[in-house]
Amino acid sequence: MHHSSMTPLLILAAVSLGTADVVAQGQSRIANDPKLDEWEVPWAESRPRDPYVGPDGRIWFVGQRTSYAAVLDPETGDFEQCDLDNAGPHNLIVDSDGMVYYAGNRASHIGKLDPETCEIEKIMMPDERARDPHTLVWDASGDIWFTVQQGNFIGHLTTATGEVKLIPAPEVEGGRSSSSRPYGIKMDSKDRPWVVLFNTNKIATVDPETFELETFDLPAEDARPRRLVIDSKDIIWYVDYSRGYLGSLNPETGEVREWPNPGGERSRPYAAAIDEYDRVWFVETGLDPNTFVGFDTETEEFISVVEVESGGGAIRHMVYDEKTKSIWFGTDTNTIGRAVVPPKRTTS
Repeated sequence: MHHSSMTPLLILAAVSLGTADVVAQGQSRIANDPKLDEWEVPWAESRPRDPYVGPDGRIWFVGQRTSYAAVLDPETGDFEQCDLDNAGPHNLIVDSDGMVYYAGNRASHIGKLDPETCEIEKIMMPDERARDPHTLVWDASGDIWFTVQQGNFIGHLTTATGEVKLIPAPEVEGGRSSSSRPYGIKMDSKDRPWVVLFNTNKIATVDPETFELETFDLPAEDARPRRLVIDSKDIIWYVDYSRGYLGSLNPETGEVREWPNPGGERSRPYAAAIDEYDRVWFVETGLDPNTFVGFDTETEEFISVVEVESGGGAIRHMVYDEKTKSIWFGTDTNTIGRAVVPPKRTTS
């Protein structure tokens, strides 16, 4: 395992945008701002992305451009790397034993990586069209649901046996691709996967018993949902990348609501995470620097807008760690970032 030590770029988020308008409502935005730190990754221009908190508290991530899986020790700033042999990894998740599963986006497989030895077991896709596994997520039983963006599938991997089931996503007429581009994926409290179909204005779910797919339409034809999160009431929250909105879908009623982003219609919201207070945090990647935005789903207000010190380039996927109240992200500016979110203030 390649080892490198870097001094963390401890970047404090002192910049808070547009505070005055929120103060007028009797609530200071500063108090709601997360504290952002970034660590420079020692492998140049490698597109570090999709971090995941391992059982020991270290932060695993992939280098999409230069095909590695790596781990950061936030206590020491040390990085270690395993080479993934040109797999073009897109995403990874870590099990309770510390085994790493990554999406071999350029190489038609999901890889199981032993972090001690860097040995890889490849689980190949059973259909050659499923060439680009995209985003992986755990279900309650330790199996994996995943998206295949260009190949146009939603997949399920039984980790004990290596069996992969592929559910075809809807096809799209016209345009450059007939794939509906299954993209971000999350699990609800009933252990059902929810998926945004990025080439459409649809959100999909799959019945884990029958593997039947169901879709929900968003009212705006030109909506393009890219990532989603799910709150404690199983409401789906999604970022509309093309229009610059945060939206919610109530699966029980089909009701869709939306809020224009602080950064406007060209804000390109992308990575998203949700904390245990049901606050949604997402990144506006159309802005330079990127802005890290907080939204309180209870009060239905944007509560924080903070600039990303390194610029961010594009922040593509984030994960929330309840233990440390931290959201972890990777940037196209070659850093791994952490946003420590503040406790939710109660108003008397």
